[in-house]
Amino acid sequence: MTSFSRRHFLGASAMAASAAAVSKAAMAALPEPVIQDSPDTMPPLVPNSGRPYKPVVTLNGWTCPWRMNNGVKEFHLVAEPVVREMTPGFKAHLWGYNGQSPGPTIEVVEGDRVRLFVTNRLPEVTSIHWHGQRLPNGMDGVSGLTQPPIAPGKTFVYEFVARRPGTFMYHPHADEMVQMAMGMMGFWVTHPKGKHPLIDAVDRDFCFLLNAYDIEPGSATPKIMTMLDFNLWSWNSRIYPGIDPLVVRENDKVRIRIGNLTMTNHPIHLHGHEFLVTGTDGGPTPKSTRWYEVTTDIAVGQMRQIEFLADEEGDWAFHCHKSHHTMNAMGHNVPTMIGVDHRGVVKQITDLVPDYMAMSERGMHDMTEMEMPLPDNTAPMMTGTGPMGSVGMGGMFSVVKVRRDQKPGDYKDPGWFEHPPGTLAHEFTGTLPDPARLPAGSSSSLPSAARPSRDVEVKVRKPGAGHGGHH
Repeated sequence: MTSFSRRHFLGASAMAASAAAVSKAAMAALPEPVIQDSPDTMPPLVPNSGRPYKPVVTLNGWTCPWRMNNGVKEFHLVAEPVVREMTPGFKAHLWGYNGQSPGPTIEVVEGDRVRLFVTNRLPEVTSIHWHGQRLPNGMDGVSGLTQPPIAPGKTFVYEFVARRPGTFMYHPHADEMVQMAMGMMGFWVTHPKGKHPLIDAVDRDFCFLLNAYDIEPGSATPKIMTMLDFNLWSWNSRIYPGIDPLVVRENDKVRIRIGNLTMTNHPIHLHGHEFLVTGTDGGPTPKSTRWYEVTTDIAVGQMRQIEFLADEEGDWAFHCHKSHHTMNAMGHNVPTMIGVDHRGVVKQITDLVPDYMAMSERGMHDMTEMEMPLPDNTAPMMTGTGPMGSVGMGGMFSVVKVRRDQKPGDYKDPGWFEHPPGTLAHEFTGTLPDPARLPAGSSSSLPSAARPSRDVEVKVRKPGAGHGGHH
């Protein structure tokens, strides 16, 4: 795993008016911003100052270090253009914080006084809204409403007390359509200050954001005007197979925190286990409202916190259950040719239109085996190879790897699961019986009560077509 790199962006002379009054001593020197240039999942950042807590693991991300200044926990976020590797071989030109999109996760403890310096290295004004936090109105980060915008090259400071434990986000409220479409967002976790009646201890605690982009094949910059037809559905600005697995030890109690900053809802589904929804962005859910699920829908702007006991060994798929959200860089004008032998026709068309592509007559999985020419810097639509061949998935897809011999606190990928004898689906090589078929011309086998007594014709009348437009 890549270590953090550090560099100074500016000194005290570059600061502008702050979003709140703080002492001159606090403003005299900013904490050094910490920059991350690796797309890998970083190990949990164990606190070396302040109150103790069990840290989270940000999927394909990291936690922002801080400094303690007279009892205040200080962070420094830098809003800037970044290059994000979304999957090996495909990089996007995004906007983010501290070298990455999403920005680093902020981890604090309930009751902490937090001071956040935000430096703007974008070509336009920005702000930060602390999504879900209880704080003074002037710290809410809505440009023009609760604060002046942060001009390019300027630094603002936000300060408030983390009043309640839970799972939150941060993102701009200035030119939001552009800046969030470009990847400006981050995760925030407030840990409880002690034993909490609604928050159980867990062995592993993961978090990630759902985000989406529209990046034309062969290009690198998102189309910011897209409202619905996104072609890259991602977790923490990564797409499968670029999304790391969630590695756990068998019988670990696992928590996964998920935030949605896309333009649609996402039914997140876990194989092999059932889970409880134990929290939202409103805080931990009352235990009387919890029931077991295998899929939970996360609406736009919402957070969901799920917990389960990882008591089944294996490599368990974990993904959005919207089928188009588990593929990459899909074109929206691809003709469907299922059932049509169009091999000769396609060759003739591609001689004239090199970028032409039709869905195979056997479906789309063939594309995982086709060596189609792709423009430079383009992620294949469905890729990733498992122990049994092509996985045929992309986008919002990963694997929860449960292992009996995984050491506590060890997040290294253990490789593919070795199935015990007799537990792997396999080809049946025996004789297949002929299927029972209803003889042609015979009467229906339905009970008479279920058969219509006569042919039924449905007549459709369109509004305004005869009878004065009445039905």
